[in-house]
Amino acid sequence: MSASSRSSIHLRPVLRRLLGSACFVAFLFPFGVLAQASPVGPESLRTEERLDQLERSVEELRAALAALRENPTVVEAPAIAVRAEVPAADFDELARRIDLLASELEALRLGEEVVAADRSEHGYGPAASKVYRSQPGVSLGGYGEFLFESFSSTRDDGSASGQRDLSDALRAIVYLGYKFDQNWLFNSEIEFEHAGSEVAVEFAYLDRLWRPAINFRGGHLLVPMGFVNELHEPPVFLGANRPQIERVILPSTWHENGFGVFGEKGNVTYRSYLMNGLDASGFSDSGLRGGRQKGAKALTEDIAWVSRVDYSPIPGFSLGGSLYVGDSGQGATDLEGRVLDVGTTIYEAHAEVRWRGLEARALAARATLDDVDRLDASLGLTGRSSIGDSLEGWYVQAGYDILARLDSAGRQLTPYFRWELFDTQASVPSGYSTNPANDREIFTLGLDYKPIAPIVLKLDYQDIDNEAGTGIDQFNLAVGYIF
Repeated sequence: MSASSRSSIHLRPVLRRLLGSACFVAFLFPFGVLAQASPVGPESLRTEERLDQLERSVEELRAALAALRENPTVVEAPAIAVRAEVPAADFDELARRIDLLASELEALRLGEEVVAADRSEHGYGPAASKVYRSQPGVSLGGYGEFLFESFSSTRDDGSASGQRDLSDALRAIVYLGYKFDQNWLFNSEIEFEHAGSEVAVEFAYLDRLWRPAINFRGGHLLVPMGFVNELHEPPVFLGANRPQIERVILPSTWHENGFGVFGEKGNVTYRSYLMNGLDASGFSDSGLRGGRQKGAKALTEDIAWVSRVDYSPIPGFSLGGSLYVGDSGQGATDLEGRVLDVGTTIYEAHAEVRWRGLEARALAARATLDDVDRLDASLGLTGRSSIGDSLEGWYVQAGYDILARLDSAGRQLTPYFRWELFDTQASVPSGYSTNPANDREIFTLGLDYKPIAPIVLKLDYQDIDNEAGTGIDQFNLAVGYIF
């Protein structure tokens, strides 16, 4: 028998012992669940100690596995050390099981209701993902938002703002899905905005679930960029209003017709689609939002490719990015009859941390456009009204649930802030000038309260500044739900 085969045989028990340790930790979890149901008092303190002990055990398992990866040797005699040949799949499977234990531990700390209301599947929000967790047949879900906005009577420069306060039945959403079997499903979102004055299909697609690493999707799809374009259900993001960068540079909510693939491998998830491109005739100095076609008789002279990758090395932490490349001219011509390509590239990078009540996000985005001078001329834009040939911005936000370790009933109370800087005219073609009002800074400070995980109340204040001094500050109050 060769040395490598002998050492492989001896190393297998080591892996089995690690796996056995992981199973022992898993065995203790039901007792943790029963203990967590106890009322607040000495018993709940002991429960917290048990959870801490379980967490330490999980971390010890991770450390042991990492050490074994680094130096997979087995000592057969005091003077003999033989390097082992162990399939990487053995390590990967054990790492996967340890990560599952860590996720279950977090579920115990937060409560199952909280986790279920915050769990995304295959790129869609918690409520939109219900069809993936359901049995074959019909799946029904939804969400809604009500928003009140109170504006300052003056601008930053002291002039009258002219803005009047508003209340809006902003969204009432119905998710309707159907799982044909374990391989095929349909999912859709029907959106009623502004008390039903606008009705749209936000997505409607078919999935062919083949294997974890690669699955197929086609229909009317959400563009997989940023945080809120796919995960825009109210309890999932902080703030009464969505980040402006994810509305004007990443033109959320952004949905187009297309098809592609998605999947996961280890700690990496991805989505990659071909879609109809944007329509540049809708671009403006304030951003790309008007270029969305929303799947309604969408011009498809030009198509685009968009891909996203996310990496989560440990539970609660992820980082990733996405890239959109395509033309947006859609067959339009300039004043001389030449075809406008309007090459459009958008890219963003993001990171998120969720840990014991802490929730933090950061995102940076940039877009560049070609042929903007010819596009401006064809649209009759002059002076400071040029479309930006580059747009850029970033934001950071953070909140901390101060009840995370105090309230066993699952309530959450999260003070938060968000700081955004962005410019939709970071540069313009020669012969045009920029509008300083498009160089903006928004600081949001607020409070997010969840009496139960699927329902949220948000109150925040936004200090809105721009280089022109015409910003208008505002208070916002929002109520949202998912089911």
